[in-house]
Amino acid sequence: MTEVFVTRRGEREPTHPGAILRDDVLPALNVTVTDLAKMLDVGRQQLHRILSGESSISPEMALKLGKLCGNGPEIWINMQVAVDLWRARKALGARLDSIKEIQPCA
Repeated sequence: MTEVFVTRRGEREPTHPGAILRDDVLPALNVTVTDLAKMLDVGRQQLHRILSGESSISPEMALKLGKLCGNGPEIWINMQVAVDLWRARKALGARLDSIKEIQPCA
């Protein structure tokens, strides 16, 4: 099972999976955004939004990327979860710190 590592508040934002696609996958495959969109059966504009970090990787997209790259969906969805948790922690700020832990819930 792949683990998700979330940075602590104040540290840098985790790398968005779209940046990995843009900077590593596209050049390695030597394909255009249009080509990759066709390979993934998604719209070019949707893919552009992911590459720019505007849109998140959905579970469906994680499945497609995991199949295409041969590394499974978990790595893609876990990268997205790390980004989402980091951003949520930043957005909540001190409000999160004010919540008192009473006992383990599970």
